[in-house]
Amino acid sequence: MSRIGKQLIPVVNGVTVTVSPSNEVTFKGPKGELKQQLDRDIKVEVVDGNVTVTRPTDQIRHRALHGLYRALLSNMMVGVTEGFKKELELVGVGYRAAVTGQQIDMALGFSHNIIMDLPKEVKASATAEKGQNPRIILESIDKQLLGQVAAKIRSLRKPEPYKGKGVRYSNEIVRRKAGKSAGK
Repeated sequence: MSRIGKQLIPVVNGVTVTVSPSNEVTFKGPKGELKQQLDRDIKVEVVDGNVTVTRPTDQIRHRALHGLYRALLSNMMVGVTEGFKKELELVGVGYRAAVTGQQIDMALGFSHNIIMDLPKEVKASATAEKGQNPRIILESIDKQLLGQVAAKIRSLRKPEPYKGKGVRYSNEIVRRKAGKSAGK
């Protein structure tokens, strides 16, 4: 039995969970609404204020989906109650970011600024304090979408190992390499 899959997901006050006959689970909470279509073999039930996920057999496919769907549903519960947040740090001389509506305008050392449109579910803000690197703060109720957007922004200029310049997560540690040694 999957250790993750057999754990119960407690339903928080103010959240309603509905399971449709087509195996689509909907979470409605104070921050918004999330839906997830599940595989037809995996069963989800709401019993005594807890969401349970069960699988029919011990096939490899069912075992894999069991833990996966339980984790996705748990993330949805946290998302509609608290939400998720990711911080990105821009390390480099002249690196800046500005947010206008659903667009981020970034200067990342290229000959042109990069303008990126955000999905409507993601809210962004940019801060630039004196003596610190500029930061982009992303917030959303959907953990998967938030991670995907943050990874896309990071991929525009990954941190390089020699000077550490680039876009990195605020808690990311970049392994530095020694440069070439001076002459003999």
